[in-house]
Amino acid sequence: MKTVSIVIPNWQKLPLISHLPAVIRACLPAQAGPGAEIIVVDDASPDDTVKFLKKNFPNVKVVVNRQNERFAVSCNNGFKAARGEIVVLLNSDVAPNPNFLAPLVKHFSDPNVFAVSCLEIDKQGQFSGRNRCQFKRGFLIHSAAPVVAGENCWATGGSSAFDREKYLKIGGMDPLYKPAYWEDIDLSWQAREKYGWKILFEPKSQVFHNHETTNVSVFGQRQMELMSRRNQFLFVWKYIRGRKLLEHFLWLPYHLIFTNYRTKGVFMTALVQAIIKWLKK
Repeated sequence: MKTVSIVIPNWQKLPLISHLPAVIRACLPAQAGPGAEIIVVDDASPDDTVKFLKKNFPNVKVVVNRQNERFAVSCNNGFKAARGEIVVLLNSDVAPNPNFLAPLVKHFSDPNVFAVSCLEIDKQGQFSGRNRCQFKRGFLIHSAAPVVAGENCWATGGSSAFDREKYLKIGGMDPLYKPAYWEDIDLSWQAREKYGWKILFEPKSQVFHNHETTNVSVFGQRQMELMSRRNQFLFVWKYIRGRKLLEHFLWLPYHLIFTNYRTKGVFMTALVQAIIKWLKK
């Protein structure tokens, strides 16, 4: 069995400490072969997270960002610190089932596999984790797909396993999307389109995920929608070329009228922010 590291990007003690015991149980040798190391990347939490972890969870490795870097940089720092051949990214609001690792790791016997995503179960009992993408009305649109084993459009950053060597070869997640959203789609796009690697979904690997716990509390729902739409622009400008890029610009007048009205101005604000960020990059 390949060696495994768990990387958890984190900001503040809660909800991390509520779910960390489940992560530890899933990483015991009985569940994870020789056992998996656990790394928490603390993103300059304003509370005593680091001190608390070192005192109460001494077997958990803590990597500390000197300043608040957000998701992409925190993930990248965790991958650099990890010793495992396979790195499993878990959000701090994720609690895995005890036997979730083995179904993930088995896929990496195929040297062409880049990442494998888990089946996520939310507090309403709804399943997610498999997805699909299509280019429609000038944008890459992603949506849920039936939760059966197969290929995925992208590996979700909240509960997926990655080949560490391949991740680092790509260069990790792009901080362009800071503070959040579309980093995992960008990473998966490079893995599939540039290198031809596989991205899979494994429904036997199950985790409980209380979605958006941190981002809602920090940003609020409207700001989250704004960040996602802004980064959707950035993704298109970074990767889409030819006829599809032309379609993107031809659809903009429609979106500036109808989508902007429907989103109560979020679309226009996102476009302006994306232009500013693109010019500064």
